[in-house]
Amino acid sequence: MLRRLAGLFSKNAQLSLFDSDEPQAAPLVGAPPAARPERPTPSAHSRELLLDGHRVGYELRRARRRSIGFTVSELGLRVSAPRWVPLGEIERALQGKSGWILRKLVEQRERAQRVEAARVQWADGCSVPYLGESLIVVLDPSAAQHPGGARYDSGAADPQATLASVARHTLYLGLPQGASAEQVRDAVQAWLQRQAKALFEQRCRHFAAQLGVHMTRLRLSSAQTRWGSASADGVIRLNWRLVHFGLATIDYVVAHELAHLREMNHSPRFWALVRSVIPDYEASRERLRQAALPSFEA
Repeated sequence: MLRRLAGLFSKNAQLSLFDSDEPQAAPLVGAPPAARPERPTPSAHSRELLLDGHRVGYELRRARRRSIGFTVSELGLRVSAPRWVPLGEIERALQGKSGWILRKLVEQRERAQRVEAARVQWADGCSVPYLGESLIVVLDPSAAQHPGGARYDSGAADPQATLASVARHTLYLGLPQGASAEQVRDAVQAWLQRQAKALFEQRCRHFAAQLGVHMTRLRLSSAQTRWGSASADGVIRLNWRLVHFGLATIDYVVAHELAHLREMNHSPRFWALVRSVIPDYEASRERLRQAALPSFEA
């Protein structure tokens, strides 16, 4: 039986979306229901097991499959197993992968904490990350006369702007104090998307020249699990939520996608090309892995 089971164990952690080399987003807060893990079904059974001294609850589902699959998500640990595999063998498989399971459960808990900290109360005085710093939102009806119905103050003239504890970015929205959460959210999102398009176009021109490639078109994306993509016809798609990050991280994704116009793969040649313009790209990749972006639910 053990030999028969040796090749049927497989693992799949939903919280880890970086198994490929393609830069992808951690699941965005406020993703549509289809992007979220399934809720337990009536056919599932809740069980508990001691793993390295830790009591771990898990959902066991019997399915028509050939392997035992483990999934760690915001709902915890779920195990899918063939109907013919005895419970004892399933639990031995769990024990054999206890280190991996416990590590993923801790990562999921830490991510949930970051997600909760990133929630936004869409009202006067709220803040969202912008270019790696805090952007304070102020409702000011007089700002309605400015282009796009908003006025941005970078705080460059403020002597306190050099202090890390002081938010130097302020966005004045031309909305009344009684504006609804949906109105505030939509106005902030529209402004961020305009800023993203202008900034991304500038960075794409910069790195296209360095890499010797030609971008035919830039499109903004709202994908749930990808920061960017490139097609053979020169079209680059970049997730507008990148505008939450600092310029170094944005530049990494821009360079990554433009490099695909020369190497449509993730070969050593591709990564050497990325490194030629972003020598320390690994740091930016890690920031993307750990991202917990603000929710745009109101």
